[in-house]
This record gives sequence, C-alpha cells and structure tokens, in this order.
Amino acid sequence: MWRLRVERRRAALLLAGQFSETTNMSSEMLPATLENPNMERKPGVSEEEGQKPRLDAGTEPISKRQMKKLLKQKQWEEQRELRKERRKEKRKRKKLERQCQLESGPDGSDRKRVRRDAVHSRLRLIIDCSFDDLMVLKDIKKLHKQIQRCYAENRRASRPVQFYLTSHGGQLKKNMNENDKGWVNWKDIHIKPEHYSELIKKEDLVYLTSDSPNVLKDLDESKAYVIGGLVDHNHHKGLTFKQASSYGIEHAQLPLADFVKMNSRKVLAVNHVFEIILEFLETRDWQEAFFTILPQRKGAVPAHKACESSPQDQQPRPEGWDSSSEGEHCGNDPDSPQKEEQDQQGQQSSPVSSVSPVPQ
Repeated sequence: MWRLRVERRRAALLLAGQFSETTNMSSEMLPATLENPNMERKPGVSEEEGQKPRLDAGTEPISKRQMKKLLKQKQWEEQRELRKERRKEKRKRKKLERQCQLESGPDGSDRKRVRRDAVHSRLRLIIDCSFDDLMVLKDIKKLHKQIQRCYAENRRASRPVQFYLTSHGGQLKKNMNENDKGWVNWKDIHIKPEHYSELIKKEDLVYLTSDSPNVLKDLDESKAYVIGGLVDHNHHKGLTFKQASSYGIEHAQLPLADFVKMNSRKVLAVNHVFEIILEFLETRDWQEAFFTILPQRKGAVPAHKACESSPQDQQPRPEGWDSSSEGEHCGNDPDSPQKEEQDQQGQQSSPVSSVSPVPQ
C-alpha cells in the first residue's frame, strides 16, 4: 500500500509539472476554460477538475483506473525476477519429492532396493490372446486392463516370472495402440504375434483351466503355464479345456477347492490367476496366496471353517442328487429327529396308524 501511495504522489507531481509548463505557453495553446475564467462551470464539476489541462488534441488525461493499471503493471515488471526464483525453487522441491517417492514405496520400503534384489524365476507364464474374435470391444478393454495389471505386478514382484503375451493382434492390439501407446516400451515381457504352441515345446506347456480334472499341487519352474486371455462372462464354458485337449498339452486347475470356499463360481480373472502364481512363488503357500489376492466380493472363507459350519455339505452325495429331496432322505432315516417327530404326530392324530396293516 505504501508503494501505491508513493506512485500516486509521483504521478500527481508529474501532472503538476506538466501543468506549470503549459501556463508558459501562448494563449492560443491554452484550453478554453483558462482563457475565459469567467465562463460558467457545469454543475457537479469541481474547481480542480475544471482546471485539469489537456496536453494536446490527441491525448486524454489519465484516470484513476488507468493509473492503477499502470502501477500494477510496474509492480509486475519489478517482481518478475522474484517470481522466476520462486518457480525454480518449486521445481526443485517437486523433483526432490518425486525422487523420494521413487526410492520409497507407500509402506516406506525401498522399492529400488527390492527391485534390484529381485530373483527372477525361470517359470514362464503365458497369457493366450487367441480368443480375440470371441469378445466384444467392451470385453477387449477389460482384458487390456487385466494385462496392464499383470505387467505392473510382475515388475514389482520379488520373484518375477518370464512373462509372455502370445497371439497378440486384432482388436486387442488396436485398442492398446489407441489407449496405451507406451506398451511398445514395456520391459521384461515377450509380446509375440505367434501362437504359444509355436514358441514353446509341447511337453513344457501346462494350460491352467478350471474345467480340468487335474489339480495343481506345486509349480514346476521348468514348465510354461498358460492362462486363457478370455473375458466372456461364462458364455463359452469349457473352451480353454477343449483347446488344451485338442492341442494334446497338459492341463490343470489351481487347488482352489482344497483351501477356499467361495459363494461365487470359481472362475477367476486373468490378473487374479497371474497374481496368485506370483504370490505362491514368493510364499510357497497356496492358502496365503489365495486369501492375499482374491477380492472380498468373492466371499472366500477357509475350507476347514466352511466344513465346521456346515458338515452336511461335505458328505458325498449320490449322482442326480436334488436339494429338494433332502427332506425325504432324512425322513426315511429311522434315527433322524424328523422321523421321531413324524411318529409322534402320527400317534396323536390317528392311534391306529401305528398298527401295521394285515396282509390280504
């Protein structure tokens, strides 16, 4: 504020000096108000305003608003260097913050150190993208996001796998080019247009499918495990199992039923299977891997707790078992409480019902 007052006073003095110079000029150059001092003034106009000089015909007097603008512009010019220094300091501060974030993860661990000490696994993990023509664009975009998640998790893992993306092309490649052009610079990944059967020996391949009767007990790091890159909302049931059988390669399913009881179906997303395998390579514990990765919406509980809460669900059931006939089976059991209740009710309602009919 004090600087603004000084500038105003300086401008007033300059105007006063210009006015004193104009008084020495000839009467032809003076304004009409000064030549005729007895001229009537307009009402509402002060004496000072009436005596304001006009320097020439093309120049107007400076108003207060214009003077404020000039003062602000002058202050802006004077503070230019100061603003430049502040910008430099801000850039340096942000650079230091970014370096700290890169060096330390969200939990305070040193991510660079963890990545440097990562032990690469020999296990090959393949996402088979040969189902491009069976998906609509919406599902293609979902598959793309799942692949992005797999790539990010493998880059952060302490035991990263040999990541393969096979049969890459069609809608998936077009969507990646449009929405994620940086995929061409991805590291530690093999993106191939060829089918996985053309890249890896048949005896080394194991297709992971939930329809397989074989249960995977452990991971063999000399093998190449294939995950079907298909987002179909269960429209093509058993497709991956049929493909594995047609190619004559081994197939297996994760030991999900041995450790987990879920409310929903046991078909998992591509990134969930990928992350479970990464977690198992680090912990060598299937149960910990499942409960670390599976989302809460699956309603997963440990299998042994599910058995304790509902033991009748674990009893072997004959073929063609129907839940509606469960009451009939229990009623026919002579030791069941339902049978006793039926006998008591029968005795109260009809006393002769306990007598066996006489054969004719």
